[in-house]
Parts: sequence; C-alpha cells; structure tokens
Amino acid sequence: MFVYNVTTKVTHAIATNWLQWLKEIHIPEIIDTGCFTNATVLQILEIDESEGPTYAVQYFAESKSNYNLYIEKFANSMRQKAFDKWGDQFIAFRTFMQIVD
Repeated sequence: MFVYNVTTKVTHAIATNWLQWLKEIHIPEIIDTGCFTNATVLQILEIDESEGPTYAVQYFAESKSNYNLYIEKFANSMRQKAFDKWGDQFIAFRTFMQIVD
C-alpha cells in the first residue's frame, strides 16, 4: 500500500471553511479519480499555530501506478482548483510513501 501525503497550513481566516471544503468536496473529487481507495484527515499538533492550523491528508493507493496516474492526469487540475478557491491563504507540500509491514 502506498500513501500520498499532502500537508497544508491554512490561515485562521479560512480554516473552518477550508476544512469543510476539504472533507465535502476536495477529498471526494480525488477519491472519485479511482486512483486512491480512501483518505484520512489529521490535524498536526504541538506546532506553532500562530499563522493557522496545519493538516495532513493521507490518500491510500493500492499501487504506485495508481499514484502515478493521479500525478499525470489529475494532480495539476486538483491543485489549480484549490488555488482558484483559496488563493494564497494556504501552503502545501506533498510526500509519497510506502507502508512497511
């Protein structure tokens, strides 16, 4: 199993609305691509939240090829939708990991 992790710091001004959008719109759209089986939202604790909260979303893929498909066909448009909606009110970075049993 592979995990595509997106860590995002959002401003206080959009935090509540952003989290609702993330859960109700953004994650379902990403899951609907068929590249990931499910996603988990986590709030990162014990960090400086003076500029806003930080969240990590972990998307689970059954294969590296599913992840690659997402990156090649869907990632740019999904990222653009977020920028179109929230502008410079957030910053995100991404990592790709493999679960080790």
